[in-house]
Amino acid sequence: MRKLIGVVLAAIATPALAQSTPPPRLLIVISVDQFSADLFDEYRPQFTAGLARLARGTVFHNGYQSHAATETCPGHSTILTGDRPARTGIIANTWVDQSLTRSDKSVYCAEDERVPGSSSIAYTVSPMHLKVTTLGERLKSWSPASRNVAVAGKDRAAVMMGGHTPDQRWYWDGKRFATDLGAAPPASVTRTNAAVAALLAAPQAPLDPPAICSAKAQVVPVEGGGKPVGDGRFARAAGDAAAFRASPAFDGAVLALAAGLIQEMKLGQGASPDLLSIGVSATDYVGHTYGPGGQEMCLQLLSLDRDLGDFFGLLDRSGLDYAVALTADHGGEDIPERLRLQGVVAARVDPALAAAEMGKRIAAKLKLSGPVLIGDFAGDISVDRALKPANRARAIREAVAAYSRHPQVVAVFTSVQLRRTASPTASPDRWTLIQRARASFDPQRSGDLVVVLKPHVTPIADTTRYVATHGSPWNYDRRVPILFWRAGVAAADRNEAIETADIVPTLGAMLGLRIDPASIDGKCLAGVQGVACPPR
Repeated sequence: MRKLIGVVLAAIATPALAQSTPPPRLLIVISVDQFSADLFDEYRPQFTAGLARLARGTVFHNGYQSHAATETCPGHSTILTGDRPARTGIIANTWVDQSLTRSDKSVYCAEDERVPGSSSIAYTVSPMHLKVTTLGERLKSWSPASRNVAVAGKDRAAVMMGGHTPDQRWYWDGKRFATDLGAAPPASVTRTNAAVAALLAAPQAPLDPPAICSAKAQVVPVEGGGKPVGDGRFARAAGDAAAFRASPAFDGAVLALAAGLIQEMKLGQGASPDLLSIGVSATDYVGHTYGPGGQEMCLQLLSLDRDLGDFFGLLDRSGLDYAVALTADHGGEDIPERLRLQGVVAARVDPALAAAEMGKRIAAKLKLSGPVLIGDFAGDISVDRALKPANRARAIREAVAAYSRHPQVVAVFTSVQLRRTASPTASPDRWTLIQRARASFDPQRSGDLVVVLKPHVTPIADTTRYVATHGSPWNYDRRVPILFWRAGVAAADRNEAIETADIVPTLGAMLGLRIDPASIDGKCLAGVQGVACPPR
C-alpha cells in the first residue's frame, strides 16, 4: 500500500437539517466484501491500525444484510440506497430472464443486456438494473457542487454504490482499473494502473506470517476435487492476475487509487461535501479460494488493517475533515471440512439438488420436455416458461415436493407465497425465513421458487475453482459489522440489531441532507457521530 500510494501520488435540492455537529467535507463509505461480523469480532483484538481506528468509533456488532440473497450485488445495493433488494431490484448477482432472445438467459446485475453480443459473463457494465437512488445522487441533487466518486475491486460494487450518475467510477476489470463512463482516465488512474502492472510483472514471495496467523496454518483437505487449504502465504508467479486478486495486495491497489483520486480531484476541499465510496474485494476472493478460517484470511485481514491505517494517515496529513462508515456486503462461512474438525455438523451440497439435475428427474416423472428447472443449487429457481400453464403448475408442485423431501433442504417458498408476505418491520435479528426471502423478492425478476438449504450446507459441490461461499439466509452470511468514525467523537459499542439500509438515512442526517423516511427502508440511527435524526 505505501509503495503504491507513493507512485500514485508522486506527480500530482432539499432543505437541510439542523445539526449538532457540522457536516464533514468528505464522507468515505467503505465496503469490505465478505467481512462477516464473526470475523470482525474474532480479529478485533489484533487490529492496530485502520480497523482499530474505526473500532474506536460507533460500533454496531449486530449489523445485518437483512435479506436472504446474501451475495455481492444485492448487498452493495443496500449500503448507499437505504433500501433492501426487494426495492433496489438487485435480487442476486445474476437472475434468469427467459424473455431474452439470446441463448444466455442469465442477466448479470451490472450489465446492459440490450448491447449486441452482451452476455452475463461478457457484458457492458451499466447501472440500469438499479431501481432506486443512491446517497451520492441525492447529495448532488441537493448540492450540485458536491462530487460522487466510486472505486472498487469489482464492477458491481462500484456500480451499486456509485449509482447512475457518479462523477468518477473505477473498478478492476481483471487487468486494470476501468470505467463504464467513457471519460479519459485521470492521471491518478493512469499512475495506479502502471504501478499495478509493474507489481504484477514481478513474482510475489511468500508473506511472513505473524504468530497469530501461523497458529492457524493447519492444512485441511477439501472434498470435491479442490486443493488443500489453510497454510497459504500468497506467493505468486509473475503475471498471475487471478492470484493477485485473491491476495492482500489487491486491496492495497484499490486504496491507492482512492487516495490518488482524493488528491487529484481535491475531494473534501471544496465548499460542498463530497462522497467517496470504496469497495475492497480481496477478503471475498480469499474467503472463496481458501475459506475464512485459515492462515490466509488472517494474513488478509491484518494486511487490510495496515493498508487502511496508511490510507487514513494520508488523509490526516492532508488536513481533511472527513468521516468514515464501514460495513460489508455479506458475511461468509468456513469450509465444511474445517467446520467438522471443530465439531460442527457441516456438509457440501448434494449434486442431485442442482436445478438441472432436479429438472431432469421431474421431466422424467411428469413426462415433460425441456429443462423444466433453471437455476443453481439454492436460492431462486425458475420453471421453464415454454411449458404449457398446466404443466408449469404441475412442475412447480413437484419441485416443491421434491426439494422439501431432501434432507439438506429446510424450506421451499413459491413466488405466490412471497408475493403474499408483507415486508418485515421488526428488528432484522427476529425475521423468519420467509421474511428474509421476501426482502430479496422482486416480482419482475425473481424466480418461481426459493430453495433454502439447512445451516452449514455449503452450496459448492465442485471445489476446483472455489471452496467456500455465502448467499444463505443464515446469520453467518447476514450479520456484518457497521462502523462509523469521525475524529473527536467518543467511542460507543452498541449491541442493537440494525440493517445496512440504516446507513443512508444516518449519513444523510450527518450531512444535513433530509431524506423522507417513508421513501426508504432504512431508519436513521440516533446518537451516531453527533447525528441529529429527523422525526419519523
